Amino acid sequence: MVGALRTPVGAHVAVARGLATGGLAYADAVGAEAVQVFVGNPRGWRRSPGDPAQDAAFTAGCAERGIPSFVHAPYLVNLGSPDPATVDASVAALAADLARAGQLGCAGVVVHAGSAVGADRYDAALRQLHERLLPLLDALPDDGPRLLVEPTAGGGRALAATVEDLAPYVAALEHHPRLGICLDTCHAWAAGHDLVTPGGTAATLDALERAVGPGRLGLVHANDSLDGCGSRRDRHATIGEGSLGLAPFAELLAHPALTGVPVVVETPMAAGSGPRDGHARDIAVLRSLRDRAAATV
Repeated sequence: MVGALRTPVGAHVAVARGLATGGLAYADAVGAEAVQVFVGNPRGWRRSPGDPAQDAAFTAGCAERGIPSFVHAPYLVNLGSPDPATVDASVAALAADLARAGQLGCAGVVVHAGSAVGADRYDAALRQLHERLLPLLDALPDDGPRLLVEPTAGGGRALAATVEDLAPYVAALEHHPRLGICLDTCHAWAAGHDLVTPGGTAATLDALERAVGPGRLGLVHANDSLDGCGSRRDRHATIGEGSLGLAPFAELLAHPALTGVPVVVETPMAAGSGPRDGHARDIAVLRSLRDRAAATV
């Protein structure tokens, strides 16, 4: 059963034809063992109420397949913004996505860590984070989704880009038990973590656990990068065909911090190709690396 796998490997799936009709069908076609979805416009504030039939079929389908599911919050969400309207909209969007994720039986909601935007606003942004996000975390049921904060690539006065940045971020939220982390390999590389030097990926994961404690890693976005280390550019590439190559992903999947933690790819889909290309190829590569690592334990 997929749920028993040490590290399920899946993909962010498109749901234009419905969560089940589109999303699960695509997941089956590419061999996904975990799925991530948007439940509204990723680049806007408008949230979808959902389709009850599609929602029920998605929840049942994930349970039948034994695959964990995740919701990704809109890219516009920024609780560190100096603009009160943006903060209010961000809180509303997160509350809506957390509620939808709970209804769908999802394991977590991924949200970008956000930005202070202006100069000398870092401390104020963390206080704002505490004031506005902590009540949402307090309202989450123990058996509901976790909120998974994703460090960004490092541009625009990011509140968290390196894994070390997560220590004050998590502290600002009082080390809340419903708060977790989503690590994106492309973002970490862009933020300056040298994942390519042998031992570099393992060292980054060790540093993550030192910064926030063990057990907070709830999801990994496995993405290669078109750019170099420290570029602060978030441009994804096919696994093994970017500046990271395959070795960091092998090291990632062999690390004990990944035990039980799902991995999803957000790599480019192969334009004009069938489902056995693009995400299917990346999932197959990562599963091979995972199984090879498991065989050496």
